[in-house]
Amino acid sequence: MGPGTRTAIANAQEVCLSVASAWEIAIKKQLGKLKIPRDVDLAAEFARDGFVPVPITIEHALVAASLPPVHKDPFDRMLVAQAQIEGLTLVTADPTLARHDVSVLAVQ
Repeated sequence: MGPGTRTAIANAQEVCLSVASAWEIAIKKQLGKLKIPRDVDLAAEFARDGFVPVPITIEHALVAASLPPVHKDPFDRMLVAQAQIEGLTLVTADPTLARHDVSVLAVQ
């Protein structure tokens, strides 16, 4: 993340972290696609950094399933649904997500 994105996050009243993002991070760590030391407790790190967890609800799942096929990644579809329902802004490097009816902060 660039300085603009970091500043926006640092100045936010609240920074949420979807359970879907935590799940995806944990999967990528396990597969070796993310270089995070094995002894790092991700849940503790997220809590220490003050992230507010956003659980996945049935409503989130139903909206994610009903989204137009702009994006096929199920994690990203969940993030879009959660942002729509909860009135959140997505922080993403994926410009495709902005094609949905959702607020996006592009990673700079």
